Amino acid sequence: MSLVEITDLSISFHTHKGVFSAVKNISLSITKGECLALVGESGAGKSVTAHSILRLLPQPESFYPTGSILFHDVDMLKADEITLQKIRGNRITMIFQEPMTSLNPLHTIIKQVAESLIIHQGLSKQDAEAKAIELLHDVQFPEAESRAKALPHELSGGQRQRVMIAMALANNPELLIADEPTTALDVTIQAELLKLLKALQKKYGMALLLITHDLGIVRKIADRAAIMRNGIIIEQDTVNNIFSAPKEEYTRELIGSEPSGKPVFPVNAAKTLLQAGPLSVSFPMKKTFFGRPTEWLNAVKNAEILITEGTTLGIVGESGSGKTTLAFALLRLVKSKGPVVFQKKHIDSLKSGEIRPLRREMQIVFQDPFGSLNPRLTIGKIVGEGLEAHDITRKEEKKRQLVETVLTEVGIDPDAYDRYPHEFSGGQRQRISIARALVLKPRLVVLDEPTSSLDLTVQAQIIDLLRELQNKHHLTFIFISHDLRVVRALSHFVAVMEKGIIVEQGPADIIFDKPEHPYTQKLIEAAFLFSQT
Repeated sequence: MSLVEITDLSISFHTHKGVFSAVKNISLSITKGECLALVGESGAGKSVTAHSILRLLPQPESFYPTGSILFHDVDMLKADEITLQKIRGNRITMIFQEPMTSLNPLHTIIKQVAESLIIHQGLSKQDAEAKAIELLHDVQFPEAESRAKALPHELSGGQRQRVMIAMALANNPELLIADEPTTALDVTIQAELLKLLKALQKKYGMALLLITHDLGIVRKIADRAAIMRNGIIIEQDTVNNIFSAPKEEYTRELIGSEPSGKPVFPVNAAKTLLQAGPLSVSFPMKKTFFGRPTEWLNAVKNAEILITEGTTLGIVGESGSGKTTLAFALLRLVKSKGPVVFQKKHIDSLKSGEIRPLRREMQIVFQDPFGSLNPRLTIGKIVGEGLEAHDITRKEEKKRQLVETVLTEVGIDPDAYDRYPHEFSGGQRQRISIARALVLKPRLVVLDEPTSSLDLTVQAQIIDLLRELQNKHHLTFIFISHDLRVVRALSHFVAVMEKGIIVEQGPADIIFDKPEHPYTQKLIEAAFLFSQT
């Protein structure tokens, strides 16, 4: 018998443009002790479906035209609030993609884990906190006793997600819903947490509903998979059958969407464009009353970099390893110690006014395309802003011509010139960010995690676009990422960073095929643990 039975479910929302149908007549079952993966790209309806199991969607904006969601014999769509409160956080629990926004920033982690035990089991504060420590040990939270009174901002992303898992397991739930629980985490932390979830599922005998867009993860830990697209479940079967004999073209597209191929070396790749080092960056951590630093954080330590024209240097490492700080130092966006030579010119000693003319030659594309695009400006204004700032042209007709040309190059309809960022998908916004950098015809482009927030199919498209643009315009890239699968598809050379130090660097093929440093070996093992190949 099914633990959860979803039958003919439709979910709609009232919007200012009318009724939007997010999910259309889907049927789905989850049995006790199994891991079901709900898979699809952003906007497919995965999270909306999962949130509906606990009736977490906003009211009255959302409504259910058809269907039912049975948990045992309770129809969750018709249950009263008292019944829902007994089930939520007790018999069915949920962990979310971004733990920082899910945890209360004002309460210690032990208080937040214990809260559910006090509410649902009636434990005393002392007993609940003792049980909370046990749960933190279960999820392999480091130094649980000594760090239990830490606040969320004092923890790493992986540690915060472990706290969320401990909270979810507190009342031994029958079903755990995990909504993209590892998307924002480093590959090594992803691998650890996914192994942990699988082990805990077996230990507690619970069912697991895993929401993800990564079929590589599904292949390793799920029993069954349901593929969603545009609010419809187009295919569901055992994981073995999904991968060995997918029935739908879209499923085959998802399976083959992992970034692939390798970059081609340009003909004149021997010419040095940028050379730096030994380069160090430090930030003051503590200051005296009068503002004099007494303690420093060494974010980058004696890094040495050489980048040749027309190639891509991939800088990899976990969060906090110093990747972005190193790139910002090379662009002279943060203060550093050590020589930086760009186009045979020392730029480390230049003042801001002296380096401004070189800014046109050095551009950057950021991780979050929506956050880096001004929502009040049209796409034409955003992409063309640099043309005025660098006195390339101030004539509206010429500027429009240049912007429309570069939009076409990155795969955006030039008729979108007068539209705003919110009218585009995540992949389209990232193409617009790339266009903004390319319109100035730079020599060097820093790509700071440009694909990490995108679906796998869109990632592959962006990587193909970047390779095409690099070959066409002889661009030089610094590609920052913790996703080694993406780095391998784009980079000619790789530098591996750990705690501010470049522990290994060289040609990409050698780094990936014969890594020498233990940290590099660990990264590569974690990156390809859930690979589809």
